[in-house]
Amino acid sequence: MKTKNFWIIAVALVLSFGINALLIGKALQRFKMDDRFVSVKGLSEREVKADLVVWNIQTRIVNDNLLEGSDKIEEAKNKIVEFLIQKQISKDDIIIEGSSVIDKRANQYENYQQMNTPRYLITQIIQIRSSNVDLVQNVSRMTGELLQAGVVISNNEYGNPIQYYFTKLNDIKPEMISEATQKAREAAQKFATENDSKLGRLKKANQGLFTIVDRTASLSGGEGGYASSTVDIYKKVRVVISAEYSIK
Repeated sequence: MKTKNFWIIAVALVLSFGINALLIGKALQRFKMDDRFVSVKGLSEREVKADLVVWNIQTRIVNDNLLEGSDKIEEAKNKIVEFLIQKQISKDDIIIEGSSVIDKRANQYENYQQMNTPRYLITQIIQIRSSNVDLVQNVSRMTGELLQAGVVISNNEYGNPIQYYFTKLNDIKPEMISEATQKAREAAQKFATENDSKLGRLKKANQGLFTIVDRTASLSGGEGGYASSTVDIYKKVRVVISAEYSIK
């Protein structure tokens, strides 16, 4: 009886070891297969048109009499607003910012009397913020009419006076993400086919940031390392999806 039980136990152990070895072998084989993967990227790019324009018109008056200078800057402001309305720009899109005054006599680093220049420099900025991008772009090219009316438009010290923005990114995000993901899968499928393998499951994926730059700007930017994004009325929207697929 003991001998019979011994053989039963021995056979059970052998079968157990055999099954465990088979399972371990299958697991190792599966692990080895799952360890094969390919990393790919998918790009989606769109050319879009700006839907918001911001135009800063800056005019300056110099005068030794502050009250007289204030009257002149007010006159220039009224002429600019009249000009804009005549060109069909909505009153609601015109923002009158406060005027600023620089008293050169108060500047300890300048002797304005020796420089023979007027004492006060008065600056007025009028901002147009509109969704009518084409209209504002066209009107911005007509500022010579203001000059003929006696209004001098000075250079903007803080960059380009007219800037274009694309604000409807959320409207195209889902489609672009889907396209970038599909392109990543196509790249992985091509790799698997060329290597006599089969494409497996998606292991992980990462979405890069959306970038919006001017159509003519490089992504690496110019001298400052930044791509221009507000000068051109047309923009380039870009997103990259990074993905890893298992290979069988």
